[in-house]
Amino acid sequence: MIEQEQREQNVSERRQDYKRHGSRYKARMRAVDILFEAESRDVDPVAIIDDRHKLARDTNPIVAPVAEYTETIINGVAVELDTLDVFLAEHIAETWTLGRLPSVDRAILRVASWEMIYNTDVPVTTAIVEAVEIASQYSGDKSSAYINATLDAMASKVETLRERAANPEAVLAEASESLDDAPVAPWDDSDEDFESVDAAEVFEAEETVEVSEVAEDSEVSKVSEEKADES
Repeated sequence: MIEQEQREQNVSERRQDYKRHGSRYKARMRAVDILFEAESRDVDPVAIIDDRHKLARDTNPIVAPVAEYTETIINGVAVELDTLDVFLAEHIAETWTLGRLPSVDRAILRVASWEMIYNTDVPVTTAIVEAVEIASQYSGDKSSAYINATLDAMASKVETLRERAANPEAVLAEASESLDDAPVAPWDDSDEDFESVDAAEVFEAEETVEVSEVAEDSEVSKVSEEKADES
């Protein structure tokens, strides 16, 4: 009972935090959710975007339309994934490897690194700060610390990374051995340990956020009551 109440409180706090942020933050957070879901379900994240578009067009939609920037991030990460993983593997602390990180942390790093390297309209510091904040909500202080350290290390070489990213074939050729230890895509099968992430809680938070974007406050309350009855 206490555990259930704590979970409900965590979801409520996440919804309140979510409402306080701007549209770009919400787009990043939803992109992380979609990448996490894609890996958990072993599906292409672009396919999830397509599904969300269809659900949002229903007469009584149960999910919010996917923001344009969320779709931009997902498409960008999907295209540049291997290069991003090489760069992340090069900058993660020696005590960690990309393939062994919790799935949600990998998703956060991929979103932030894509912004840093491929979207020059976003200040590098903004990408880092928002990634660390998302990590603090989804993973905790320990994850926030190494995510911050990894992205800071990349920021110090961001111009070089952008130059290298212009020639992805060379990047992959140089790092072919290290890629053997990392998942080829976030939706591929992998044996990493996800114990540090409560997947149910992540999906519950995402569902609450999506419903809150398309429903009035009274309707959100009704959805919450129905979920409580089911549990």
